[in-house]
Amino acid sequence: MEIWHNPRCSKSRAAKQRLDESNADYTERRYLDDVPTAEELDHVLTLLNKQPWEIARTKEAAYPKDLEHDRAQWIAHMVANPSLIERPIIIDGDTARIER
Repeated sequence: MEIWHNPRCSKSRAAKQRLDESNADYTERRYLDDVPTAEELDHVLTLLNKQPWEIARTKEAAYPKDLEHDRAQWIAHMVANPSLIERPIIIDGDTARIER
């Protein structure tokens, strides 16, 4: 199991705390420092059954208000601006979920 985590985010900290309290075996990935590749983000989006614009943080300065709904363009933009990726995301085998 892996958690894409931002320690500055209260919801991300809460999700990590729940994992710790349940003694879950997981890897913490601070995705702002260890940015996912386009392939990794695409894979996680597939597991989530979401499009990139569906998990984008709309209040971030880097949010593209004029970018068409083109999956590859959005993924590239999110990789270049990882703060746009909603958090936390927990990946467990062939499933993923956003812990909000």
